[in-house]
Amino acid sequence: MQHVPALLDDPGRFAATRDAYLAVLAREPAHAGALAGLGALLVREGYTSAAQTVFARGAVAHPGEPSMHVNLANLLRLCGRAEEARSAYVAALRLDPACAEAHQGLAYLLDGVDEIEAARHRALGFKDRVLTTGTYRGEGPPVTVLQIVSSRGGNIPTARILDDRICLTHTLVAEFADRYEKLPPHDVVFNAIGDADRCAQGLRAAMRLLGRRTRRVINSPDRILPTTRAGVAARLAAIPGVIVPRIALCSRASLARGPPVGFAPPFLLRSPGFHTGQHFCRVDTAADLAAALAVLPGDPLMALEYLDAARPDGAARKYRAMFIGGEIMPLHLAISADWKVHYYTAGMQDNAAHRAEEARFLTGMAAVLGPVAMQALRAIESALGLDYGGADFAVAPDGRLMLFEANATMILAPPPLDAIWDYRRGSIDCAIARARGLVQETAVLS
Repeated sequence: MQHVPALLDDPGRFAATRDAYLAVLAREPAHAGALAGLGALLVREGYTSAAQTVFARGAVAHPGEPSMHVNLANLLRLCGRAEEARSAYVAALRLDPACAEAHQGLAYLLDGVDEIEAARHRALGFKDRVLTTGTYRGEGPPVTVLQIVSSRGGNIPTARILDDRICLTHTLVAEFADRYEKLPPHDVVFNAIGDADRCAQGLRAAMRLLGRRTRRVINSPDRILPTTRAGVAARLAAIPGVIVPRIALCSRASLARGPPVGFAPPFLLRSPGFHTGQHFCRVDTAADLAAALAVLPGDPLMALEYLDAARPDGAARKYRAMFIGGEIMPLHLAISADWKVHYYTAGMQDNAAHRAEEARFLTGMAAVLGPVAMQALRAIESALGLDYGGADFAVAPDGRLMLFEANATMILAPPPLDAIWDYRRGSIDCAIARARGLVQETAVLS
């Protein structure tokens, strides 16, 4: 058996770590540890297509190993390939009916789609995994973090923030934590539950866990709870320079009779609690409404006024700025011919002019947005009052800020190591460093 290298978080070691895994696989093509490690490395660096190939190879090479099927299923789920992910989770459970990770994955996958089955898998997946403790591989005393998460998903990805060379992290699942009368020792609490639409129950459970504690808590759950899409729109509508969409929660039965009152096509329809364009449709005609009702899970559904972010060139722009520890930091600009703008489907890798425009935003956010939108962004950050969060938005022709969403669910994900993305690294590295600094600063509050 060949030695398998440890997965390193240092981007400068990506090539060396990848090559070490490949060297093991060249000698032993079915090496389980190398396949799992290489797949995880590729996921972390944004190479999801290559990671899928590796995880699929692992599932074929080790058909009797549940973890191999779970690795593939988790990636398929994150890529929005729900039916394939479900099949892979089921394959893992055939091998091990008690596989907690497979039950957890199915619970996330079925949430909002089949509530009875989601609840069953949630109980099986988390009942014995309420509190887990990560590894610490730093030198000297760690910053000990109590991370609170929801069993329904909607959690802030914190792997790069709670760096295990700095932090020893205890992770507590809020909805199942009533059995704990005493929380594990910690220097700081990081409430990672970010999606108020999906995780209201978890946020309320976290509030009970923390009681009246206000210091040494990042993103206190009482600040997250009001950040539903509809709640944020209502709170921010009066801010000068901000355009927010009208939002209404509508029963499926009412939508079957036609558009909601006050909404004329085009409008948007989505299932609450989902992101990255999942379960999200544009309705232009009666036929579109019927088609949306046929595919969108859940009841009620959310109707949103359509804000047209297209510029004269026909492309829509979606900016993202992070709010971290009182600072506003540019993160990315996605430019797409599609109304549904998502960074990794926008085709930025194929358009040098669009990448140059994004670079101008990252190095000169205030100049690109203009004074009206910039002042509006500051007011949004202040109104939300989050330690960690952000906003997705466009700029209207008159300079006002068109808000798509503002909440805590924003992801800090470095781009792939291709040289064309070098212009993005500084902004992302700064945001990650600020988030890590926020954890350390909060930990030392007296």
